[in-house]
Amino acid sequence: MAKNTICVWYDKDAEAAARFYAETFPDSAVGAVIRAPGDYPAGKQGDVLVVEFTVAGIPCIGLNGGPALKHSEAFSFQIATDDQEETDRYWNAIVGNGGQESQCGWCKDKWGISWQITPRVLTDAMAAGGGEAKRAFDAMMTMRKIDVEAIKAARRG
Repeated sequence: MAKNTICVWYDKDAEAAARFYAETFPDSAVGAVIRAPGDYPAGKQGDVLVVEFTVAGIPCIGLNGGPALKHSEAFSFQIATDDQEETDRYWNAIVGNGGQESQCGWCKDKWGISWQITPRVLTDAMAAGGGEAKRAFDAMMTMRKIDVEAIKAARRG
C-alpha cells in the first residue's frame, strides 16, 4: 500500500466501483479485496470491507462503510483528456453506466462519486489568463460535457 492513499467511502459496492474504474481508465487496476474478519455495523463477517485500487495511477481504497455518509462534489476525481474522443469516452462511460450529468465537465458515477472530465485545452486556456481565459471560462459555463472545439473557438475569440 502506498504511504498516502485516497480512501473513498461506499455504501456496499466498493468492489464493483473499483472494477468499473479499472475497466474504464488506463493505468487503473483492482488490487487486494479484504473481507471483514467479523460483523460490523454495516455488514457481516466475510463481506467485502476494503478494496485496494488504482484510478489513473492514483492509489485508492474503497471502504464499504454503509449508508451513513454521503458523497458530495467536495471530493472529485479529475481526469485530464487530450481530445473530444477521449472526453466523450470517459463521460459516456460514467453517465451511461447509471451516472448523472452535471455542469462544466462534472458528472457523477452511479455510486455518487463526482468526476471532472476536463480537456487539457480548457486547463491550458485558463492558465493563459486574460481575455483568453475569460472567453474559455464563459464558454465552459454553458456546458455539461466539455466541447473541445467550442473551447478552442473561445480561446481564439
